[in-house]
Amino acid sequence: MEGPKMSVKNHKFEADTGKILDIVINSLYSQKEIFIRELISNASDALDKRRYLSSTDANVSSTDASKIIISSNKKDKTLTISDNGVGLDEEEMIEALGTIARSGTKDFIEKLNSSKDKEGSKIALIGKFGVGFYSAFMVSENVTVTSRKAGTDDAFEWKSDGHTGYDISRSNKDTAGTSITLNLKKEDKEFLDEVRISHLVKKYSDHISYPIEWLESDTVSRVLNSATAIWTKSPKEIKEEDYKSFYNQIGGSFDEPFMTLHNKTEGVIDFTQLLFIPSSPPLDLFDPERKSKLKLYINRVFITDDCDDLVPKWLRFIKGIVDTPDVDLNVSREMLQKNPAVAKIRKSIIRKVLSELKKKLEKNKEEFDKFWLNFGRVIKEGMYEDSENRGKIVEICRFHSSRENSHLSLQDYINGMLEGQDQIYYLSAETLAKAETSPHLEGFKSKGLDVLLLTDPIDEFWIPIMSEYNGKKFTSISRGGADLDKFGSIDKKEKKEVDAGKFEKLIEKIGHHLEGKISKVRLSKTLTSSPSCLVADEDGMDIQMEKMMMSHNPEFKGSPRILEINPNHRLIKSLNSIIKKGDSSIAEDVSMLLFDQAQILEGKTPEELITFSQRLTRVMQSCLTSKV
Repeated sequence: MEGPKMSVKNHKFEADTGKILDIVINSLYSQKEIFIRELISNASDALDKRRYLSSTDANVSSTDASKIIISSNKKDKTLTISDNGVGLDEEEMIEALGTIARSGTKDFIEKLNSSKDKEGSKIALIGKFGVGFYSAFMVSENVTVTSRKAGTDDAFEWKSDGHTGYDISRSNKDTAGTSITLNLKKEDKEFLDEVRISHLVKKYSDHISYPIEWLESDTVSRVLNSATAIWTKSPKEIKEEDYKSFYNQIGGSFDEPFMTLHNKTEGVIDFTQLLFIPSSPPLDLFDPERKSKLKLYINRVFITDDCDDLVPKWLRFIKGIVDTPDVDLNVSREMLQKNPAVAKIRKSIIRKVLSELKKKLEKNKEEFDKFWLNFGRVIKEGMYEDSENRGKIVEICRFHSSRENSHLSLQDYINGMLEGQDQIYYLSAETLAKAETSPHLEGFKSKGLDVLLLTDPIDEFWIPIMSEYNGKKFTSISRGGADLDKFGSIDKKEKKEVDAGKFEKLIEKIGHHLEGKISKVRLSKTLTSSPSCLVADEDGMDIQMEKMMMSHNPEFKGSPRILEINPNHRLIKSLNSIIKKGDSSIAEDVSMLLFDQAQILEGKTPEELITFSQRLTRVMQSCLTSKV
């Protein structure tokens, strides 16, 4: 090849290129350390190109020692990254290094795609934009590129300060490949340190398929990366301890994975996923700002672990990696562009996770229930947020049964319904203990009816949206008036039917004393051992929802509730007898205490504690006086 007429050729950057380069250097990347990832990725691409071209071009020889070498000279403040890849000639230097957003890799892919060579289309290259190289100027006073193209005898040197332009001259290089030397800025001398570089290689490029070596002397070097990616192997080749080791490494945890999902998807979008579902929840699982730590790789190059679009928030506990050649990045490779490929990968991940969790549930309910206790509350967020997958999510949801005192599915609940039952009964409460001791359960227990005990705040949001399951309506037992007369009682001492007319005066009296505090008084058809309880209207708001509203807005008061009284309770019978006799001296205090007691059982504190205490004292004193 004929050399240039001048030993050094000066080139000006194209129009506006200097301005664009200034943006690339100062604004495009959020962290300076990214330059290591970019330059190593370019070197890896060059090695891939040479490997491919050696099989299609007789002039390009292959090499059995493909590698990337990093070295530093602390005295000269230079860092050098070298490869024995395909290299560049003078014309390619001008096109690839002298023009912003002109990517040699992208051009190479376009040429391969336009050819009929099927093998060529299989090559996987990271670069899609021509700005990664310029990240070097974030830390450099000037950059020198020495390169010799494979299959040629001439070498060239490209040099620039990143502002005025660049020079190209002939150079000496014994072998094909490229060396990039960075004259580091004073404030960036940290990148001369082997420990710092080693850490960054591990962080960003550990799974590059070529060895990345740190050159300690002319004869001594140390490999910095593993040069392998566990997810690229067949699952049959990987031992359980290898999976666990990788899980603990990427997740920073010490527990065993509850489930490992490793598969490769090929089609319109190609990607590999190695996902882990933990057995122990992270401490910040319920932090509203917590995001998934799923790591995104493109052709084994780490891109980010802050990608909200890969998995929904209700799967934020998943750990692992996704590796794909088909996701476009913005020019800095740090942020995902809105791309249909991401949406397809997301759908595939959700579908796979739900499918495998369902299989696990069917295979071992006890083991699954342990997982559910840790992560069920988060998964149920999907019932509210993810309308597309709600039907599949509900199939793996577990609910606490009041009758069985264990977890079951909605289908299990339906299978266990009593004859004539056409509703799914549920009770919302702050805790399981409060739900199990709620007076609302009494009548349902006496009839042998099962009630789902819901203690997660999200339950108040997804149930109104879903409203029914398999044709069975969700019905809150603390709202409206459940008619249980059609169900036989399992109690041997079944209560006789009550004559409501005998309690009209009592209901009127209690309603008068509690005016403004409740909407009305009525006889209960569900209470068996408690004297009273509060229920919401059919279209009213459950107590749990009211509490959540109050926590967000202290001024929120909620709507007055219905006070139900148990006509079979001795206290109510005694009060009714007193009222009938015309003795109402104690009626107001007892009426207020029935209301206060019902509130306390729902977890509310009486509004006026001093008044409540005085009232309680009077009633106790009255009872003791009658005994003296």
